[in-house]
Amino acid sequence: MSAEIVSVDLLVDGGNATPGGAMGPALGPLGVNLGAVVAAINKETQAYRGMKVPVKINVNKRTRAFDIEVGIPPASALVLKAAGISKGSGTPNTENVGNISFQQLIDVTKSKVNDLSTTSIKAASKEILGTMVTMGVTCEEKDPREIQKEIDSGKYDKLFADAEN
Repeated sequence: MSAEIVSVDLLVDGGNATPGGAMGPALGPLGVNLGAVVAAINKETQAYRGMKVPVKINVNKRTRAFDIEVGIPPASALVLKAAGISKGSGTPNTENVGNISFQQLIDVTKSKVNDLSTTSIKAASKEILGTMVTMGVTCEEKDPREIQKEIDSGKYDKLFADAEN
């Protein structure tokens, strides 16, 4: 990246970013039009409304032009949205606060697979299930660890094969 380009990484509210918080102090000194940046971010993150979304803003210091790169929200945010809840359990070992279907698990996994340490939907699903354990969210009304064992036994291999295609 050229010395004229400055990158700013932020975590914003999808579809509802504001120039306050960390955005103003980070972008203000660069002379970029904050209103235009906020409008562009909100347009690009509309699909992630209600979730925290990582955004990278690249600003040309000379021309003050900018472009935005939108990342995928954290796995936990995708799970919360799929389960229709606002936060995970404070005591996940004793209290479950939500449930998702196996298809929702696959959908979340497909969104995150490129950000995870594997490219296999099957292995990535097990990583997402691990996140769900710490959140107190079940899958198919079962403890996520039980679903992980069922994945290892091959129970969902056809669904994974279909998801890979």
